[in-house]
Amino acid sequence: MPKRAIVLVLDGCGAGPAPDAELFNDFDQPSTIHNVWKAVGGINAPTLSKLGFFAACGIADADLGLEGFSSTFGRLREMSMGKDSVTGHWEMMGVHTSVPFPTYPDGFPAELVQEFERRIGAKVLGNKPASGTAILTELGAEHLSTGNPILYTSADSVFQVACHEEVVPIERLYEMCRIARELCTEPNNVQRVIARPFVGNPDQGFQRTERRKDFPLPAPANFVDEAKNVFGIGVIPELFDGRNFRPVRRTQSNPEHAIMLEEALASDAQFIFCNFEDFDMLFGHRNDPQGFAKCLESFDGILKTVLESLNGEDLLILTADHGNDPTSKSTDHSREYVPFVSIQKGSTSATAIGDQEGLWQVGSAVAGHLGLPFNFPRHE
Repeated sequence: MPKRAIVLVLDGCGAGPAPDAELFNDFDQPSTIHNVWKAVGGINAPTLSKLGFFAACGIADADLGLEGFSSTFGRLREMSMGKDSVTGHWEMMGVHTSVPFPTYPDGFPAELVQEFERRIGAKVLGNKPASGTAILTELGAEHLSTGNPILYTSADSVFQVACHEEVVPIERLYEMCRIARELCTEPNNVQRVIARPFVGNPDQGFQRTERRKDFPLPAPANFVDEAKNVFGIGVIPELFDGRNFRPVRRTQSNPEHAIMLEEALASDAQFIFCNFEDFDMLFGHRNDPQGFAKCLESFDGILKTVLESLNGEDLLILTADHGNDPTSKSTDHSREYVPFVSIQKGSTSATAIGDQEGLWQVGSAVAGHLGLPFNFPRHE
């Protein structure tokens, strides 16, 4: 039976403040999983617990060791200059981003916005940093009456365009974002353009839909380019331009990712790379520790099913791309270590390995297991 590697990214599940957290405006000691645990009085996720996931996040666990599996657990320190999904996933696959991408605490430059408006044939609303839900509350009604797209950013390097699906057809929104991607070049080489479709009305409220689409900068050369038979789930292929990924349908939520993961595990894929973003998207950005904890408990059931499908030639890795502490005042990502749990079938054990530098330890572990070279990190 051929060897397989499966990497599951628990988006936003940080494991404690990084030494350079204050350089990223995180002054309140963010520690996503540990603070969620404290805020809700514990998390009922026995599989994650026994494998060492919570122990890696600084939570004392007396019940380590899942029967029939050996695991090693620790933390990885991100070395790239960012605290977002693109930078985190790129670093996992061997890209060290040494120069931060531009951010826009005062909104995008007038010349960039004017050219965007000229190209799309419409004025924009907003052009400022904002929470994705708050900006819809503020400008959703005006968008309905004018048809003008809502433009906003965050603490990350993102150019986000929001349109109501009944006002702007989804393909038109995607086309606007493709135009923005063409325009966002140096010095405004925004890392990610994101289409943010929504529905609803001012009386009952607005809700973002699951037809979001990401348009990141092209990924530099990385391990995905050199791997074989790669099955990407969720946002993963978009983060890497779809290069070297087998074509699969785009899933948009943890339950959908879980179904796709079952399909991947039943396929002949050699490397399965999956992002579960609901922790971050639905609960971290909305400062909802209760929801975050319940999401972890639901994921624990998904993980149990995954473990049941593993064979003796499989390597499973649990990790994260950054933090997103829902107990902090901020609704943005947080600069944190990330958990790293490596799992295989075998004798029951859970071994701590401490802290290591570089999220590229993920790609290195995958390459080593599959017998492939890992000629990284590369500096960009």
